[in-house]
Amino acid sequence: MKKAYSILFFGLFLVALGACSKTETASKPETAYSGGKLFIIGGGSRPASLINSMIDESGIREGGYALVLPMATTLPDRAIESGKKQFTDNGISAVGAINFIEGETPTEAQLDSVRNAKLIYIPGGSQNRFMGVVAGTEIEKAIWESFNKGSMIAGTSAGAAVMSEKMITGTQLLRPDDSGFKVIEQGNTDLADGLGFIKNAIIDQHFVVRSRFNRLLSLTMENPNLKCIGIDESTAIVVSGNKVKVVGLSQVLVFDAKGKAAQLQGSKLGSKDINLSIYLDGDEFSLN
Repeated sequence: MKKAYSILFFGLFLVALGACSKTETASKPETAYSGGKLFIIGGGSRPASLINSMIDESGIREGGYALVLPMATTLPDRAIESGKKQFTDNGISAVGAINFIEGETPTEAQLDSVRNAKLIYIPGGSQNRFMGVVAGTEIEKAIWESFNKGSMIAGTSAGAAVMSEKMITGTQLLRPDDSGFKVIEQGNTDLADGLGFIKNAIIDQHFVVRSRFNRLLSLTMENPNLKCIGIDESTAIVVSGNKVKVVGLSQVLVFDAKGKAAQLQGSKLGSKDINLSIYLDGDEFSLN
Protein backbone atom coordinates (compact mmCIF):
# COMPACT_ATOMS: atom_id res chain seq x y z
CA MET A 1 0.00 0.00 0.00
CA LYS A 2 1.39 3.33 -1.00
CA LYS A 3 2.21 5.76 1.76
CA ALA A 4 2.74 9.50 1.51
CA TYR A 5 6.46 10.04 1.18
CA SER A 6 7.52 12.61 3.72
CA ILE A 7 10.89 14.17 4.30
CA LEU A 8 11.03 16.67 7.12
CA PHE A 9 14.09 18.00 8.83
CA PHE A 10 15.64 18.30 12.24
CA GLY A 11 14.28 16.22 15.12
CA LEU A 12 13.48 19.34 17.11
CA PHE A 13 11.49 20.68 14.18
CA LEU A 14 9.40 17.52 14.08
CA VAL A 15 8.76 17.77 17.81
CA ALA A 16 7.77 21.39 17.42
CA LEU A 17 5.31 20.48 14.71
CA GLY A 18 3.75 17.84 16.91
CA ALA A 19 3.36 20.42 19.64
CA CYS A 20 1.65 22.95 17.39
CA SER A 21 -1.89 23.74 18.42
CA LYS A 22 -4.56 22.74 15.95
CA THR A 23 -6.11 25.53 13.89
CA GLU A 24 -9.06 25.49 11.57
CA THR A 25 -8.04 25.29 7.93
CA ALA A 26 -8.78 28.26 5.74
CA SER A 27 -10.84 28.11 2.59
CA LYS A 28 -10.14 30.19 -0.49
CA PRO A 29 -11.07 33.82 0.18
CA GLU A 30 -13.46 35.72 -2.05
CA THR A 31 -10.86 38.41 -2.74
CA ALA A 32 -8.04 37.79 -5.19
CA TYR A 33 -5.26 38.12 -2.62
CA SER A 34 -4.49 38.00 1.04
CA GLY A 35 -1.19 38.51 2.81
CA GLY A 36 1.28 36.34 0.95
CA LYS A 37 3.47 36.58 -2.14
CA LEU A 38 3.73 34.46 -5.26
CA PHE A 39 6.95 33.63 -7.08
CA ILE A 40 5.98 32.19 -10.45
CA ILE A 41 8.78 30.77 -12.62
CA GLY A 42 8.27 30.04 -16.31
CA GLY A 43 10.22 26.77 -16.22
CA GLY A 44 13.63 25.86 -17.58
CA SER A 45 16.89 26.36 -15.73
CA ARG A 46 16.88 28.30 -12.47
CA PRO A 47 20.09 30.28 -12.06
CA ALA A 48 21.31 31.18 -8.60
CA SER A 49 20.27 34.79 -9.14
CA LEU A 50 16.66 33.68 -9.66
CA ILE A 51 16.62 31.36 -6.64
CA ASN A 52 18.17 34.04 -4.45
CA SER A 53 15.47 36.47 -5.56
CA MET A 54 12.85 33.93 -4.48
CA ILE A 55 14.59 33.35 -1.15
CA ASP A 56 15.02 37.07 -0.46
CA GLU A 57 11.44 37.94 -1.42
CA SER A 58 10.12 35.23 0.91
CA GLY A 59 12.05 36.49 3.95
CA ILE A 60 13.12 32.95 4.79
CA ARG A 61 16.70 34.01 5.57
CA GLU A 62 15.29 35.62 8.72
CA GLY A 63 13.60 32.42 9.87
CA GLY A 64 11.13 29.70 8.98
CA TYR A 65 11.45 26.82 6.54
CA ALA A 66 10.77 25.91 2.93
CA LEU A 67 8.62 22.95 1.92
CA VAL A 68 8.73 21.19 -1.46
CA LEU A 69 5.46 19.68 -2.74
CA PRO A 70 6.40 17.43 -5.71
CA MET A 71 2.97 16.01 -6.58
CA ALA A 72 3.04 17.32 -10.17
CA THR A 73 5.68 14.80 -11.18
CA THR A 74 5.83 11.03 -11.52
CA LEU A 75 9.41 11.22 -10.18
CA PRO A 76 8.89 12.82 -6.76
CA ASP A 77 12.20 11.66 -5.29
CA ARG A 78 14.10 13.43 -8.05
CA ALA A 79 11.96 16.56 -7.74
CA ILE A 80 12.50 16.61 -3.98
CA GLU A 81 16.26 16.22 -4.36
CA SER A 82 16.62 19.02 -6.93
CA GLY A 83 14.04 21.22 -5.21
CA LYS A 84 15.84 21.00 -1.88
CA LYS A 85 19.27 21.43 -3.46
CA GLN A 86 18.38 24.80 -4.97
CA PHE A 87 17.73 26.06 -1.44
CA THR A 88 20.69 24.44 0.30
CA ASP A 89 23.07 25.60 -2.45
CA ASN A 90 21.97 29.15 -1.69
CA GLY A 91 22.25 29.13 2.07
CA ILE A 92 18.86 27.74 3.22
CA SER A 93 19.24 24.50 5.18
CA ALA A 94 15.75 24.47 6.72
CA VAL A 95 13.94 22.76 3.88
CA GLY A 96 11.81 19.63 3.75
CA ALA A 97 9.30 17.93 1.48
CA ILE A 98 6.05 16.01 1.52
CA ASN A 99 4.75 13.97 -1.39
CA PHE A 100 1.01 13.62 -0.78
CA ILE A 101 -0.70 10.71 -2.53
CA GLU A 102 -4.06 11.13 -4.27
CA GLY A 103 -6.89 9.63 -2.21
CA GLU A 104 -4.86 9.18 0.97
CA THR A 105 -5.77 11.14 4.09
CA PRO A 106 -2.93 13.42 5.21
CA THR A 107 -1.93 13.43 8.85
CA GLU A 108 -2.42 16.50 11.00
CA ALA A 109 1.37 16.78 11.36
CA GLN A 110 1.73 16.89 7.58
CA LEU A 111 -0.96 19.54 7.26
CA ASP A 112 0.69 21.58 10.02
CA SER A 113 3.94 21.38 8.04
CA VAL A 114 2.16 22.96 5.07
CA ARG A 115 0.28 25.57 7.11
CA ASN A 116 3.42 26.76 8.90
CA ALA A 117 5.83 26.80 5.97
CA LYS A 118 7.37 30.18 5.20
CA LEU A 119 7.86 29.19 1.55
CA ILE A 120 6.03 26.45 -0.34
CA TYR A 121 7.69 25.37 -3.59
CA ILE A 122 5.88 23.40 -6.33
CA PRO A 123 8.21 21.83 -8.96
CA GLY A 124 7.24 21.02 -12.56
CA GLY A 125 5.51 18.05 -14.09
CA SER A 126 1.77 18.02 -14.81
CA GLN A 127 -0.45 20.70 -13.37
CA ASN A 128 -3.39 18.33 -13.81
CA ARG A 129 -1.64 15.69 -11.70
CA PHE A 130 -0.93 18.22 -8.95
CA MET A 131 -4.51 19.49 -8.83
CA GLY A 132 -5.78 15.91 -8.93
CA VAL A 133 -4.05 15.37 -5.58
CA VAL A 134 -4.91 18.65 -3.81
CA ALA A 135 -8.13 20.06 -5.28
CA GLY A 136 -10.91 20.26 -2.70
CA THR A 137 -8.79 18.66 0.02
CA GLU A 138 -7.37 19.73 3.36
CA ILE A 139 -4.01 20.00 1.58
CA GLU A 140 -5.31 22.80 -0.63
CA LYS A 141 -6.80 24.53 2.39
CA ALA A 142 -3.48 24.23 4.22
CA ILE A 143 -1.63 25.82 1.29
CA TRP A 144 -4.10 28.69 1.37
CA GLU A 145 -3.69 29.07 5.12
CA SER A 146 0.07 29.39 4.69
CA PHE A 147 -0.48 32.06 2.05
CA ASN A 148 -3.00 33.91 4.20
CA LYS A 149 -0.42 34.06 6.98
CA GLY A 150 1.89 35.98 4.67
CA SER A 151 4.03 33.14 3.32
CA MET A 152 5.25 32.73 -0.25
CA ILE A 153 3.86 30.17 -2.69
CA ALA A 154 6.37 29.51 -5.46
CA GLY A 155 6.38 27.19 -8.43
CA THR A 156 7.94 26.48 -11.79
CA SER A 157 6.44 25.17 -15.04
CA ALA A 158 3.41 23.12 -13.88
CA GLY A 159 3.92 24.82 -10.52
CA ALA A 160 3.40 28.11 -12.33
CA ALA A 161 0.27 27.05 -14.19
CA VAL A 162 -1.56 26.11 -10.97
CA MET A 163 -1.30 29.64 -9.56
CA SER A 164 -4.21 31.13 -11.47
CA GLU A 165 -7.89 30.43 -10.90
CA LYS A 166 -8.29 29.50 -14.57
CA MET A 167 -5.49 27.03 -15.23
CA ILE A 168 -4.19 26.02 -18.65
CA THR A 169 -4.17 22.21 -18.73
CA GLY A 170 -2.13 21.85 -21.93
CA THR A 171 -4.88 19.86 -23.66
CA GLN A 172 -6.15 20.81 -27.12
CA LEU A 173 -9.85 20.08 -27.17
CA LEU A 174 -10.42 20.35 -30.93
CA ARG A 175 -7.07 19.04 -32.14
CA PRO A 176 -5.81 16.61 -29.46
CA ASP A 177 -3.34 14.93 -31.81
CA ASP A 178 -1.54 18.13 -32.84
CA SER A 179 1.93 18.65 -31.42
CA GLY A 180 1.38 22.37 -30.91
CA PHE A 181 -1.31 25.03 -30.91
CA LYS A 182 -1.23 25.80 -34.64
CA VAL A 183 -4.50 27.74 -34.81
CA ILE A 184 -6.16 30.64 -33.04
CA GLU A 185 -9.71 29.47 -32.62
CA GLN A 186 -12.50 29.22 -30.12
CA GLY A 187 -12.79 26.26 -27.78
CA ASN A 188 -9.42 24.63 -28.48
CA THR A 189 -7.53 25.54 -25.29
CA ASP A 190 -8.68 23.61 -22.25
CA LEU A 191 -8.93 25.31 -18.86
CA ALA A 192 -9.50 23.80 -15.41
CA ASP A 193 -9.54 25.06 -11.84
CA GLY A 194 -6.14 25.96 -10.42
CA LEU A 195 -5.24 26.98 -6.88
CA GLY A 196 -6.78 30.38 -7.57
CA PHE A 197 -4.22 32.74 -6.06
CA ILE A 198 -4.54 34.91 -9.17
CA LYS A 199 -8.12 35.58 -10.17
CA ASN A 200 -7.70 38.34 -12.75
CA ALA A 201 -5.11 36.70 -15.02
CA ILE A 202 -4.17 33.41 -16.68
CA ILE A 203 -0.59 32.14 -16.46
CA ASP A 204 1.33 30.39 -19.25
CA GLN A 205 4.92 29.15 -18.99
CA HIS A 206 7.95 28.22 -21.17
CA PHE A 207 6.39 30.97 -23.22
CA VAL A 208 8.89 32.43 -25.66
CA VAL A 209 11.11 29.39 -26.06
CA ARG A 210 8.10 27.17 -26.94
CA SER A 211 6.26 29.83 -29.00
CA ARG A 212 3.02 29.51 -27.08
CA PHE A 213 1.55 32.65 -28.58
CA ASN A 214 -1.41 31.01 -30.32
CA ARG A 215 -2.91 29.42 -27.26
CA LEU A 216 -2.50 32.51 -25.09
CA LEU A 217 -3.91 34.80 -27.79
CA SER A 218 -6.90 32.44 -28.04
CA LEU A 219 -7.43 32.68 -24.30
CA THR A 220 -7.02 36.45 -24.38
CA MET A 221 -9.90 36.75 -26.82
CA GLU A 222 -12.04 34.17 -25.03
CA ASN A 223 -11.41 35.82 -21.64
CA PRO A 224 -11.23 39.54 -22.50
CA ASN A 225 -11.57 40.65 -18.87
CA LEU A 226 -8.46 38.75 -17.81
CA LYS A 227 -4.83 39.56 -18.48
CA CYS A 228 -2.97 36.64 -20.06
CA ILE A 229 0.63 36.37 -18.87
CA GLY A 230 3.30 34.34 -20.67
CA ILE A 231 6.45 33.78 -18.61
CA ASP A 232 9.56 32.58 -20.41
CA GLU A 233 12.08 30.11 -19.01
CA SER A 234 14.60 31.20 -16.35
CA THR A 235 12.29 34.11 -15.61
CA ALA A 236 9.69 34.75 -12.92
CA ILE A 237 7.10 37.20 -11.72
CA VAL A 238 6.84 38.21 -8.09
CA VAL A 239 3.21 38.94 -7.24
CA SER A 240 2.24 40.93 -4.16
CA GLY A 241 -1.40 41.98 -4.21
CA ASN A 242 -1.96 43.33 -7.71
CA LYS A 243 1.65 44.48 -8.05
CA VAL A 244 3.93 42.40 -10.26
CA LYS A 245 7.72 42.55 -10.65
CA VAL A 246 9.73 40.68 -13.28
CA VAL A 247 12.99 38.93 -12.35
CA GLY A 248 15.22 36.68 -14.41
CA LEU A 249 17.05 36.26 -17.70
CA SER A 250 14.31 36.52 -20.32
CA GLN A 251 10.91 38.16 -20.82
CA VAL A 252 7.32 38.21 -19.63
CA LEU A 253 4.60 38.95 -22.19
CA VAL A 254 1.18 40.26 -21.19
CA PHE A 255 -1.81 40.24 -23.54
CA ASP A 256 -4.80 42.40 -22.59
CA ALA A 257 -8.01 42.62 -24.64
CA LYS A 258 -9.27 45.30 -22.22
CA GLY A 259 -12.72 43.75 -21.93
CA LYS A 260 -13.44 43.92 -25.64
CA ALA A 261 -15.46 40.98 -26.94
CA ALA A 262 -13.90 38.95 -29.74
CA GLN A 263 -15.24 38.53 -33.24
CA LEU A 264 -16.03 35.04 -34.47
CA GLN A 265 -16.06 33.58 -37.99
CA GLY A 266 -16.79 29.91 -37.71
CA SER A 267 -14.37 28.87 -34.98
CA LYS A 268 -11.77 31.51 -35.89
CA LEU A 269 -11.30 34.29 -33.36
CA GLY A 270 -10.57 37.92 -34.14
CA SER A 271 -10.06 41.06 -32.12
CA LYS A 272 -8.81 44.61 -32.64
CA ASP A 273 -6.24 46.51 -30.61
CA ILE A 274 -5.19 43.79 -28.18
CA ASN A 275 -2.55 45.34 -25.97
CA LEU A 276 0.82 43.58 -25.80
CA SER A 277 3.50 44.47 -23.27
CA ILE A 278 6.90 42.78 -23.11
CA TYR A 279 8.60 43.14 -19.75
CA LEU A 280 12.24 42.60 -18.81
CA ASP A 281 14.09 41.98 -15.55
CA GLY A 282 13.25 44.73 -13.06
CA ASP A 283 10.10 45.92 -14.85
CA GLU A 284 6.88 46.25 -12.90
CA PHE A 285 3.22 46.21 -13.87
CA SER A 286 -0.22 45.88 -12.31
CA LEU A 287 -2.82 43.13 -12.60
CA ASN A 288 -5.59 45.73 -12.38
